[in-house]
Amino acid sequence: MPSPFLMADKEYSGVDFDSNDTILGVDDPFPIIDYSKLTSNDPHQSSQAVEFLGKICLEYGFFAVTNHTIPESLINGTMEALQGFFDLAEEKKRKYETNNSMDRIRWGRGDVQHVTREFFKIASHPHFHCPTEPDVLRETLQEYNKRLREVGINLVRGISKSFGQEESYIEKAMSLESGYDFFTANDYPPRVSAPNIIGQFPHNDPGLLILLVQNILTNGKYKSTVHRVIVNNEVRRVTFPLFMGPSLEATVSPAPEFVDEDNPPAYRGMTYKEYLEANQHHVIEGKSCLQQIRL
Repeated sequence: MPSPFLMADKEYSGVDFDSNDTILGVDDPFPIIDYSKLTSNDPHQSSQAVEFLGKICLEYGFFAVTNHTIPESLINGTMEALQGFFDLAEEKKRKYETNNSMDRIRWGRGDVQHVTREFFKIASHPHFHCPTEPDVLRETLQEYNKRLREVGINLVRGISKSFGQEESYIEKAMSLESGYDFFTANDYPPRVSAPNIIGQFPHNDPGLLILLVQNILTNGKYKSTVHRVIVNNEVRRVTFPLFMGPSLEATVSPAPEFVDEDNPPAYRGMTYKEYLEANQHHVIEGKSCLQQIRL
């Protein structure tokens, strides 16, 4: 699978790609997909968008999405609701403190290697789970996750078509109707010790679309981009990615279309549940999550 990032607005992405780093060895512009063209009823527009999407997934592994269907008011409302949760009294949040990666609601905080953050993770599909406070949180997050998942499904359909398959190829292969999605919110307080501090060190994420897609299904052909989070000494940063995933029981392995004599399987197959359990804290340095299953 490729590993594109869905960013409704770069301000909310939670991901920074160092401007001093090159993606293709040159100073390329940030890749952008026009969602309205990808989902257009005009065959010419949609086919051009699919072709461009495939090129981005091959060469970059991430992209921004414009002209999507998620209202800015909903994005802002989600940000406010999340800040409301993080501003709750400590005892109200601690009831969700757990180290079990399969718990449907998890809260925690940490200060490791100069990284300070508070987070919570919720299972959002096929069944939605959410903390009970603040009052507005559940309704807002449920609507946001629903709308974001709709965008994600259409991106997955475009990705399927980009490598020459029917649009439902990934949906069927990964049993996305019963796919296990989890939503994560991170609160990074301002750090006064330096103007720029790493909020998350370079890493890859588990999942199908984060809206980041891991690069197992295409046997490494579509890229999974290493990324990090930057914070500073003035601005509080709250990030909230949605990790779309296959069904917990779906076996993920290189698809036959991407395996031949010159390109043997690079990863062993395993269920998505096994993959998440192998990476039980969802804290990954570099490509360690893929190293666990690389042949």
